Amino acid sequence: MIDMILFGVFPYVAVALAVAVGIYRYCFDRYSWSSQSSQFLESKALFWGSVPWHYAILLILLAHLLAFLFPSAWGALLGEPGRLYFLEVTGIALGVTTILAMLVLIFRRAANDRVCAVTSKVDWALLIALLIQVTSGVYIAVTLRWGGFWYVHTVSPWLWSLVGFSPKIQYLAEMPFIVKLHAFNAFFLLALFPFSRLVHVVSVPLSYISRPYQVVVWYRQRSGN
Repeated sequence: MIDMILFGVFPYVAVALAVAVGIYRYCFDRYSWSSQSSQFLESKALFWGSVPWHYAILLILLAHLLAFLFPSAWGALLGEPGRLYFLEVTGIALGVTTILAMLVLIFRRAANDRVCAVTSKVDWALLIALLIQVTSGVYIAVTLRWGGFWYVHTVSPWLWSLVGFSPKIQYLAEMPFIVKLHAFNAFFLLALFPFSRLVHVVSVPLSYISRPYQVVVWYRQRSGN
């Protein structure tokens, strides 16, 4: 029963929240639809946390997406031991990079008074959820070896069953707790998405391509005038 709620019902709730609340926020609270960057308050730690995080997590997400969309091709690609080993090592390295980057970002928000002052409870929930996600992912990669291969025979069929509105929770029910946590937390992040600064990931500034050039003139009043 619990598995059905977590892996057969909650994913649809998460998607519904992400879409419905996301559209509502975009239409009626457009000003908040951004990353709400705090770079002007502090930039050095932000650079060393944000840049490695974005590059590493995008590659990790790309690997997950390809394995989901093309499970047969992905399984064939990793059928050769050398390629499978390369993916394992690369994935662990990228995962460790994301953990270190997340720790830098969390420390930055906790240690810098000005940044902490503009950090909401949703921001903290998002940071903790992201840390849990990347940490559990690295733990899975280290303890449950060759995840890139068994993913296509377990997680991928479960995800496709959700797409077909016929959840086959048996694929997740027999998995270790850490895999269940990783899967549930992924959809929890999706549910948290419309309430957080994560919404900026779906903002594509296409209008910048066609908008007129802007000329910015700085004016500094001289002392004594």
